[in-house]
Amino acid sequence: MDNRAIGVFDSGLGGLTAVRQLQKLMPDEHIIYFGDTGRVPYGSRSRRTIIQYTRQDTAFLLSHPLKAIVVACGTVSSVAMGTVQQEVSVPMVGVVQPACRRAVQETKNRKIGIIGTKGTIQSGSYEAGLHTLNPSVQTIARACPLFVPLVENGRFRTGDRVAELVVEEYLQEIRAFGVDTLILGCTHYPLLADLIRAYMGDQVTLIDPGAEAAAYTKTFVEPCEPGNGRTEYYVSDDPDSFGQYASVFLGGNETVRADLVDIASYETIRKGNQKG
Repeated sequence: MDNRAIGVFDSGLGGLTAVRQLQKLMPDEHIIYFGDTGRVPYGSRSRRTIIQYTRQDTAFLLSHPLKAIVVACGTVSSVAMGTVQQEVSVPMVGVVQPACRRAVQETKNRKIGIIGTKGTIQSGSYEAGLHTLNPSVQTIARACPLFVPLVENGRFRTGDRVAELVVEEYLQEIRAFGVDTLILGCTHYPLLADLIRAYMGDQVTLIDPGAEAAAYTKTFVEPCEPGNGRTEYYVSDDPDSFGQYASVFLGGNETVRADLVDIASYETIRKGNQKG
């Protein structure tokens, strides 16, 4: 048994969809979540800035005893994780590779769509991952910058005409391309799944990268002792708002409490958690 925690981080609230899956798959685990709500979004930032933020987020999580880190952010997984994971000894699991594996397994016509933040799409990480697994797949990708603010303002339910118009605007080329599998390349996007499915059709399989990352994490971490399950929440700004909206991402009605972290004070990854 390994009672150390699993750390999870994202630029805001979207990573809570991965936490929800971890709680479902591994109810005895101690989970520590950090949402960088003071600097959201990451998707429009430069690569240098995203790497800096990722180092700080990782350093905060590593101030706790951890056995794994889940990077529940498509932008970080695409842009910065390859750099930062070389600097730590704790295993880091991103959302890109688990989602790519699932998409390749699910597709029948080898046409896969990818949606995500500007940073994720510009990185080409999902296309690279998919083509490594199956060079014959055809891909189409689209940045959807309005999806995150829609979700964080509660505009993700069917019947919301504004959200429906935005979904149509972003996805019309992907639907016309004839994909049978669509990767929701940002952990906010699963909350839009009903709207996306209504537009794309039931024949299109939607891939939730946070859920896939959680499932992969379960395959290699040594479990906690039974009854150890609990989740701690931390944010870099406005913990009260986080508490109000977190239940939407976690799929429950219970208000959660988050503690405030001065993330800028975590300038470097602590030496004791570095490789070497």
